[in-house]
Amino acid sequence: MRLSKLFGKTQRELPAEAETASHQLLLRAGMIQQLAAGVYSYLPLGWRVLKKIENITRDEMDKAGGQEVNLPVLQPFEMWQQSGRDRALGKVLFVLSDRRERKLALGPTHEEVITELAKYNVQSYRDLPLLLYQIQVKFRDEPRPRGGLIRVREFLMKDLYSFDADEAGLDISYQKMDQAYRKIFERYGLPTMLVEADSGAIGGKDSREFMVVAEDGEDEIIHCPGCNYAANAEKAVSVKEKIDNGKPLAIGEVATPGAGSIEEVAAFLKIPRSHTLKAVFYIADGKLVFVVIRGDLDVNEVKLNNQLKAGELRMASEAEVIEAGIVAGAASPVGLKGFKVIADDSVNSGTNFVAGGNKPDTHLKNVNYPRDFKADIVADIAQARPGDKCPQCGGELSSTRGIEVGHIFKLGTTYSEKFDASFIDEKGESRPLVMGCYGLGLSRLMAAVIEQHHDEKGIIWPPTLAPYRLYLCPLYKENTKVAEVAEKLYAELEAEGFEVLFDDRQESPGVKFNDADLLGIPLRLTVSPRTLEKKSVELKKRSEKEAQLLPLEGIAKKLKALISD
Repeated sequence: MRLSKLFGKTQRELPAEAETASHQLLLRAGMIQQLAAGVYSYLPLGWRVLKKIENITRDEMDKAGGQEVNLPVLQPFEMWQQSGRDRALGKVLFVLSDRRERKLALGPTHEEVITELAKYNVQSYRDLPLLLYQIQVKFRDEPRPRGGLIRVREFLMKDLYSFDADEAGLDISYQKMDQAYRKIFERYGLPTMLVEADSGAIGGKDSREFMVVAEDGEDEIIHCPGCNYAANAEKAVSVKEKIDNGKPLAIGEVATPGAGSIEEVAAFLKIPRSHTLKAVFYIADGKLVFVVIRGDLDVNEVKLNNQLKAGELRMASEAEVIEAGIVAGAASPVGLKGFKVIADDSVNSGTNFVAGGNKPDTHLKNVNYPRDFKADIVADIAQARPGDKCPQCGGELSSTRGIEVGHIFKLGTTYSEKFDASFIDEKGESRPLVMGCYGLGLSRLMAAVIEQHHDEKGIIWPPTLAPYRLYLCPLYKENTKVAEVAEKLYAELEAEGFEVLFDDRQESPGVKFNDADLLGIPLRLTVSPRTLEKKSVELKKRSEKEAQLLPLEGIAKKLKALISD
């Protein structure tokens, strides 16, 4: 490809709207262009990268036994109501109506559709196991698109679905996809970390995420350097130390003038925050929920919503709390009725806590669960934090940022039971299909690769994903010999099957070298009057600082050996 004819221009200035490195470089390199918030066009260079990501993915899915299908983007809204995910996804689900006022959804994922497909095509245990996948555009009305391709509203995804006769078969399919994903990321040149994850609106009993460690990652990973424990902060757990305050004592009031927050109460009474109980209020599907947690801990809203199963969950405003008749800053569930109470299991981690007295400037001492108050649900709803103890080895937990690039789920019979997707087993009995699903965000992977592979000059593409393998860079083309050799070399390399980006522009060496570094092509071949004096070309790897001279004669053979290595 001649650079003078390539659609898309490089930019020197940092785009004002781009904050992450990948977003800045994709825009500057002319690989993507924003149409609307979270909606991007792919220009030729970016599209070539995305197709290579897609082809590697397809190759490994086929090797693992997957069969490719293509499922509809437009889906009857009734399917989402049948699965209950219209409520679980809420406003993230794009909903529209056709000319007959029938509601449709733009597919954010395809569990419902693939289950319906399997329902009519799988009859017997002889049809199992089955792996079906697609590479398809997905739509999600994200409230805050960010990071360029990291969080968007329209994106390319590979989703595979496994169908098995039992849990043992699901375990085999799950491990098969785990290994296939590892091979895919290895071919991408992308190191990943496998972490425990929340299943979210997809559902199921177990899931793992493949994370790329990145400074600008939107996810927090809690992990233990001393063992193999790692989890998304949404899912992570830690050891909650016991607070030994002796045997339960009689409850009593204590004046706390001007102390409303946990920090103020603890300071006033000269006790650690871990000796207090904190009240936090949420609105779940329009109703106030009273949450109780130990004062030194914070609520993990994902864990909380997994208990509540609310379609919409948010913090209650101070006005909503007061309107409900609750004394803000001095609230506890002791003696209060008419509210759903969710307690973190830390209420069982000690005795004689200090909690709100439900009167201004008043708290209660020696509050004990369940003697003094009851909860509708007691569960782990606390945020695990760096410095907490690891649940596996007791070591100290650490934290890093990451980008989720893959997610694998054990769905079990969650969808097959809702859609009556069953098969006849060896005994002639009808049983629900046992399912798994396995997603890869292909467009997001472009950003993740750049987050790990770039420097101050631009992108450094792994060779398997680079839009072109060679950047042919003639300098001082007004020298007819340089122009002649470069044209001949371009024709020869293309004839030998090399992917060549030929910078045939009349630009200065500085401009050409800067663009070569920005675009991240793995190998740069420079032809200049100086190199021709030695009947050579200059070869420089994008990932290295030093260049070397290679003889022009037999250059194609030498380059093939180099690329093969």
